[in-house]
Amino acid sequence: MRKIILLGYMGCGKSTIANKLSKIIQIPFVDLDKIIEQKTNLTINQIFETQGEVYFRKLEHEVFVELLNSTENMIIGLGGGTPCYANNHELLQREDVISIYLKASIETLFDRLVTNKSKRPLIADKSEDEMKEFIAKHLFDRSFYYNQAQHKVIVDNKTIDETVADIVEILA
Repeated sequence: MRKIILLGYMGCGKSTIANKLSKIIQIPFVDLDKIIEQKTNLTINQIFETQGEVYFRKLEHEVFVELLNSTENMIIGLGGGTPCYANNHELLQREDVISIYLKASIETLFDRLVTNKSKRPLIADKSEDEMKEFIAKHLFDRSFYYNQAQHKVIVDNKTIDETVADIVEILA
C-alpha cells in the first residue's frame, strides 16, 4: 500500500498537480475535503457554519486517518489547514507515507488566488493588500507544520509538468 500526501497553502496547486500525477503513476487521487463533503452531505463551508471549526477539524482528522489506514494505494490532497491541527503533521512522518510540501512564495500564491478569490471563503472579502498580508501571516503560522513533510517541491515559476516531474523523481 502506497500513500502519497500532497500538502501546502491554498493555491499552491495540490489538486491540479495530484490529478496530473495520478494519470502518470496510475494511483487514484483523493481530495480530503471532497471525501469529507461526501461523507457528511455538506460543503466544507456548511460544516464550518453549522458545526464550527473544532467539529470540522476533528472530522478532518478522523477521515485523514481512515484514508491512511485503508489498504488502497492513493494520492491524498490535504486541505491547506489540515497539517496544522489534531497533530496531523505527525502523520506526515509515518514510514508508510511519502509526504510532499508544494511550496509557493507569497507572490505566486497571491497571483493564483487573486483571480478567483470569490471561491475561497477565507479571502473572498479581502482587498488585495489585505489578501497579501493574510497569505503572508498564514504562511508564517503554518510553515512549521508544512515543513514536517518528508519532501519539499518548490512550485514557483514552474509548469504543472515540471512540478509533476519533480515529484515523480522523488517517488522513483
